Amino acid sequence: MVDSARAEPDPSGFRADIQGLRAIAVGCVLLYHAGLPFLPGGYVGVDVFFVISGFLITTHLLGQLERHGRLRFGEFYARRARRILPASFVVLTLSLLAALIWYPPLLMRDLWAAAVATALYVPNYFFASANSDYLAESSNPSLFQHYWSLGVEEQFYLLWPVLLALVWVLVRSRRALTGVLVGVVAASFALCVWLTFAAQPWAFFSLPSRAWELGVGGLVAVALQHRPRVVGERWAAGLGWAGIAAVAASVLLFSSETLFPGAAAALPVLGTAAVIAAGRTRGGPTRMLSAKGMVFVGTISYSLYLVHWPALVLPGTALPGELPLWITLLIAIACVPAAWLLYRFVEDPVRRAPLLTARRARVTLAGAVAGSLACLGLASAAYAVADTRSLHVERAASSTVIVDAPRGTDYVPDNLAPALRDARDSLPEVYDDGCMLGIAATDAEGCLYGDPAAPRIVLFGDSHAAQWFPALEGFASSAGYSVEVHTKSSCPAADIESLRRGAPYPQCAQWREAVIDRINASPPALVLIATFTDPELAPGVDGDAQTWAAAFGRTLDALKAPVAMIADTPDMREDPAPCLSAHLSDAEACAQPRSVALAGQAREGEAEAASTRGVALVDLNDYLCGPDACPPIIGNTLVYRDSHHLTAAISADMADVLGTALRTLLPPGSGG
Repeated sequence: MVDSARAEPDPSGFRADIQGLRAIAVGCVLLYHAGLPFLPGGYVGVDVFFVISGFLITTHLLGQLERHGRLRFGEFYARRARRILPASFVVLTLSLLAALIWYPPLLMRDLWAAAVATALYVPNYFFASANSDYLAESSNPSLFQHYWSLGVEEQFYLLWPVLLALVWVLVRSRRALTGVLVGVVAASFALCVWLTFAAQPWAFFSLPSRAWELGVGGLVAVALQHRPRVVGERWAAGLGWAGIAAVAASVLLFSSETLFPGAAAALPVLGTAAVIAAGRTRGGPTRMLSAKGMVFVGTISYSLYLVHWPALVLPGTALPGELPLWITLLIAIACVPAAWLLYRFVEDPVRRAPLLTARRARVTLAGAVAGSLACLGLASAAYAVADTRSLHVERAASSTVIVDAPRGTDYVPDNLAPALRDARDSLPEVYDDGCMLGIAATDAEGCLYGDPAAPRIVLFGDSHAAQWFPALEGFASSAGYSVEVHTKSSCPAADIESLRRGAPYPQCAQWREAVIDRINASPPALVLIATFTDPELAPGVDGDAQTWAAAFGRTLDALKAPVAMIADTPDMREDPAPCLSAHLSDAEACAQPRSVALAGQAREGEAEAASTRGVALVDLNDYLCGPDACPPIIGNTLVYRDSHHLTAAISADMADVLGTALRTLLPPGSGG
């Protein structure tokens, strides 16, 4: 039980329980990123931070307005800059220098772009525009991805004081202020829910869709402006513990499959708001949150947040394979003293430095601009250095010859096609022609390549169908066929409930049905289906071969034309190109065991659906993988443009082997 003295507010305004909340927030994020399995929703720690920040900033601003009737914007922004930027710049600088030493050279271009966005205070929009999936496991996550939340807060700090000052000047009514803030929070929340379904990365990273979380903290600040808690002491303890329970439930029950942020984010946000609103009270969580250890971690929480991500990402990116849990937990523990050093010698001293605090705000703001420019210069210099590095050995490889059980080239040759730096751009021409439909499109018109009067082969599916276009077009043009392309991003030919980043994807089903109707209205010589057997399409589906078999079966049954399927290609699990850039003389280090690359119940379902209906399954994986492993380079050709898509170059090289398989399936005399 908390004694009455400890239950009352600190005369200085300091609330140790909020430091404890910060400790919970950063601890959840740290252990989540370290891979601790029983905290699958640890990412909600950022949402806890948002509510705390909104509460503290609004409390400070309301105090300024009450005392002075206006806000000193320059002073406010200078205080925020001294609080946030020094440690941020130091970690950014050290991360860039470490990346120069340990990062795969091919990743430096992306690293430079993320560093520039971070130095310009817009990393969240950089990651949103790149369609980053924060909750998905990635083999090469950005070293600066954690800065997204700082971007949200910095942008909030820029706009929120202006809103409060305008309302205060115009109406000077707490009721009106509350009404305006409620309206802003409601609008932002509605946008968040909608965007989570329509464009999840923008819902996750953008300020407009996240402002409601900080705004909720602001509303609590308004409610507590002249009182220690929002409810009587009798109910405050229960409110506080209910808030702790809500945050704990979010951490334990949410996961990467949770549709987030959306409405789900309300649970940790309202839970945090409840703890703050309950205030310091007997019987509540105050004593737990105010313990010395909690206060210590809360005090260094900002530095710990900055330090932990590069400390975990750098080793995981530089070393092959996945780091074991015991190593990531040791790294997480080591981040605590590292964060204390950053707090002790950078964050706290600069925040209090008389050289800055005793001078006009413009001095601090000029320093902030100088710091940003210095980081921009350093990032550009690091990229320039990395860009001069050779990404091949001085030795050519023999021209690619596609044969069964290929033997991979065990080095990166100087005649590699495409070169490692061009791997991402090795796309089939259907992308440039606009024949690879985006998420919103449902048009089933498709694209026709070749003589319109020639018999048609229809290519139908998602990007794993599109990747076969160079091979199919190479065969078709020589054999007297035209190729009709129907491909759509993240939309499988299999009639399965498609999700995109956890959100429903109704345009996929509409497009698939329309394409099938179009094919049936004018049957071609052959329909060739290919699909990414992606475990992320629908939660739990990858573990159920029968579900996939039924999904493929429904599509096959619906088509009234000759059909063949191409077995899905290897999933390398991580992009080989960056790995190769770090292993120029040991390309085998970037190969994937065949048992891993070709694993998955979905592949079994694909084969079962074809077998039970007598549909040919064209399996060309023996041309891409040897008996034991799937190499990233065959001859002088780079096989993959990312973790699971073939380059256009290797696809073109496989025109003959694909054609050999298709000739036995096409009606006699249908070609030229």
